[in-house]
Amino acid sequence: MACKHVDSADLRAPTPAQSVYREDCTLCFDSIDDPKGLNVCLSCFNGGCCSDRDHARLHHESSQHPLAVNIKRTRKKVKRDDEPPQKISKLAIAAETEADRFDTTTEVRCYVCRVDDVDKQSGKLPTVVDGILKANTFAKQAEVQAWEQEITPCEHTLCLEQESARQIASQDLGHCSMCDLKENLWLCLQCGNLGCGRQQFGGVGGNSHGLKHTELSSHAVAVKLGSLTPDGTADIYCYACNEERTDPELAAHLAHWGINIMDREKTEKSLTEMQIEQNLKWEFSMTTEDGKELKPIFGEGFTGLKNIGNSCYLASVLQCLFSMPAFADRYFRPTNPLPADPNPAEDLETQLRKVADGLLSGRYSYPDTDVTASEDSPYIPHQKGLAPAMLKHLIGRGHEEFSTMRQQDAFEFLLHLFKLISRSPHVNPSQDPVKAFRFVMEQRLQCISCNKVRYRTDEQDNISIPVPVRRKLRVINSDDSDEKPKEEFEPVTLKECLDIFTGAEEVELTCPACNSKAGFTKRSMFKTFPDILAVNARRFELVNWVPTKLDVPVIVGDEPFDLDSYKSSGQQDGEDVLPEDVGNGGTSRFTPNEGALEQLEAMGFPRVRCEKALHATGNSDAEAAMNWLFSHMEDPDIDTPLDLGGSGSGSATANPESVEMMGAMGISAPQARKALKETGGDVNRAVDWVFSHPDDQGDFEDGTSGNERSDVGGAGQAMAGSEELPARFRLRSIVCHKGASIHAGHYVAFIRTNIPDEDFESWVLYNDEKVVKAADVDEMKKFAYVYFFHRA
Repeated sequence: MACKHVDSADLRAPTPAQSVYREDCTLCFDSIDDPKGLNVCLSCFNGGCCSDRDHARLHHESSQHPLAVNIKRTRKKVKRDDEPPQKISKLAIAAETEADRFDTTTEVRCYVCRVDDVDKQSGKLPTVVDGILKANTFAKQAEVQAWEQEITPCEHTLCLEQESARQIASQDLGHCSMCDLKENLWLCLQCGNLGCGRQQFGGVGGNSHGLKHTELSSHAVAVKLGSLTPDGTADIYCYACNEERTDPELAAHLAHWGINIMDREKTEKSLTEMQIEQNLKWEFSMTTEDGKELKPIFGEGFTGLKNIGNSCYLASVLQCLFSMPAFADRYFRPTNPLPADPNPAEDLETQLRKVADGLLSGRYSYPDTDVTASEDSPYIPHQKGLAPAMLKHLIGRGHEEFSTMRQQDAFEFLLHLFKLISRSPHVNPSQDPVKAFRFVMEQRLQCISCNKVRYRTDEQDNISIPVPVRRKLRVINSDDSDEKPKEEFEPVTLKECLDIFTGAEEVELTCPACNSKAGFTKRSMFKTFPDILAVNARRFELVNWVPTKLDVPVIVGDEPFDLDSYKSSGQQDGEDVLPEDVGNGGTSRFTPNEGALEQLEAMGFPRVRCEKALHATGNSDAEAAMNWLFSHMEDPDIDTPLDLGGSGSGSATANPESVEMMGAMGISAPQARKALKETGGDVNRAVDWVFSHPDDQGDFEDGTSGNERSDVGGAGQAMAGSEELPARFRLRSIVCHKGASIHAGHYVAFIRTNIPDEDFESWVLYNDEKVVKAADVDEMKKFAYVYFFHRA
C-alpha cells in the first residue's frame, strides 16, 4: 500500500551511537516474541507493544511520528532431553545470529495514513528497516558480553620502557626471587624480576612478592610465566591500573630478556580459566536431596529476571525490593497512566514502574513455550525471564562499576539504587520508598577522664554488622591429598553480631573540655527504628591486601525478635555536655562515616588512612575508599593525620561558579553552599553530600542553616523511623552469594511469601529466571550477604 510519509526528511537509518529498542517495549516487557509483535518507530526507534496495552499507539499520539515497523519473531523449537546441557568452557563465546535461533517477519505501518501494510520497498524504507534489524540493542549487547571479558592494553603496557637487555638464566626462572615458590610466578617486564603472585582460586599458593616488587620499584607490568602460549596469549597484569591487561608487543618484550615465546608451553591455568572453574562451582542447587528438580512456581510476584551478563547482583536485589509493600505500592500501579516522558527508556520512574509491572503482574510468569521436554522426561520448563537491560543501563550510566559487565557487590548496588531513587523526583516526597528503610542512630561519646558526654545523631538506611571470626581447629589427615582443606568457622548468632555493632569501644581523641588524651568511649545505638531493616553481614578478611570472604555461619531464625535492648536512652539527667571543639567555628569538623570506617578498619587498614580515604571519596562508600587506599599506598603522607586546615568547617567560602554549577543540577543555592563548605569545594563530593543529607536545607548566608545533620530531628523536623516500642522484627528476604569474592561468583534471592495453593508462607528461591519453592533455606540463611527484616 502507498504512503506519503516514506520519503520524509526525518527518515534515516540508525547510527551506531543511537539506541534501537527493537526487542521489548520501553514501557513494559511485551516483546517481538509476542503474537502481535513490537512496533519500532522509524523516526526515533522507540519500541512499543501492539498488545491490549498498545504502547506503540501511545507513542505515536505523544510524538506524532507516523511510521513504525512491526517486528514479530518465532523461536525455533528446542527439545530438551534428560541429558544435562554441555558445560560452558570459555568465557568468550561466539554469539549466535538471530537467523540461527528465530524466524522473523516485518511489516511497515503508518498511523497517519492508517495503512497496516506499507510497501517495504518504497521510498527510504528499505535502508531504514534494514538498519533497524541489524542494529545492536541493549539486550543484544549484554548477551554478547555475558561471557566475554574485554581486556585491553593500557598506557603502561603500550609505553613500557625496559631496562638494559640481558639473558635470564633458565634456573632463575624456576622460583620466586624472594621465596621458594615454583608456581604462580610473574615476570616483571621492565626489569626481569620474578615474583610470586597472590593466592588464587582453587588453592594456588602465593605470597604477593610480585606485588611487593612493584611497591619497592614502581614497576607496573608483569606476565604470568605459566600462562604463556606459543600463539602469544598470556596473563598480563598492570599493578598501576590494578587490572588485567594485554600487551601487543609481548613477544618482543619477552625476547628482551632472552625468552622465546615460541618455545614456551602453557603449564598453569590462566586467570580466566580459574574464574570459569570457580564459576562452575558456584551453582546454587536446583534439586532436592533425593535429586528431583525443584518445582517451578508461576503467577503474580513469581517472575524471574534473565541474566544479561553478570547481572545476578541486580536481579537478586530487585526481587527482594519489589516483594516489599514500600516498593510494590509505589511503583506497581497498573491503573495509573505512565509518565509522559519523550524518552521513556531514559526515565528512572518509567523503568522502575516497568520492572514492577513485569515482576508483580504475573503477565510474564509462565513456562517457556519454546522449550519442550521429551515425553518421558519429568522436566518442567522454567520461565524465559525478563531482561532488565534498560533499567541496568540507566542505573549504571556514569558509574565507574555499575556501567560495566563485571560482577558487582549486591550491597553496594542496593545503596547506589537507594541514592538514585531518593534523588529522583516524586510527586509527593512521602512516596519515596526508601523512607521505609530510614532510621536514626545515636552516637554517645564520653571522655574517660572528665566523664563529659556528647551525643550525635545520624540518619541511615542500613547497618553493616561485623561477624566475629572463630576458626575451628583443623584435623590433618596424612592420607589426604595435597589440596588445601577448606577452612571452617564456629557459628555465631545474630544477637552476638548486634551486640558487637552496638557495643562500647575506646577511641583516641583529645577532650576539648579537660584536654586529656586518655581518649573516649564511643557507642552507637538506635534512636529510632525503620519499617524495614537492611543488614549487611561483613564476613571479610584482608588477605594479601585482597578482601576475602569467610564462610562464617550466622544463625538467624524465622521467628520475630526484638531490638528494644539496642535503643538509645538519650542524654540523661546529670550528664555534663562537652563544649564544641575549639577553633571549629561552631560547626563540627569532618566526621568519618561510622559504617564505612568500621568496614575499612575490619579489613586491616589503619584508622588514619581510613579517615583520609573517606574524606577523599565523599565519606559514604567503603569500596570507593578502599580503591583510593590501594592507589595511594605510596603517598609519602599516607600516614599523616588528616588536616583540613579549616576547609571542612562552616567558615569556608563557597565558589559562586560551583554553586551555579550545582544549581544547574537542581540543587538549591543554600544546599550547594553548605555542601561545598563541608567538602572543601569539591563539586563531585558536594553533590554526593547533598544527596546523603537530603533533609539539610543548607547555608542561607545569614549564619543559620536549615538543619545540622549532627542533630537530626531538630525543631520542626520529624525524625526518620519510629521510636515506638516494642521494636520487633522478622526476617523477610535475603540475598545470598557463593564465591570467594563479592566481585565474582553468583547471587540469588530467597523471599518468604505465600505461594499458590498453599495457606502458609514458604521460602521461594529466585535464581535469575528460575523461580522455585526453596529447599534447605536454613543452610542458606547462615551465609546470606544481605538480610531484610520487616517490622512485625
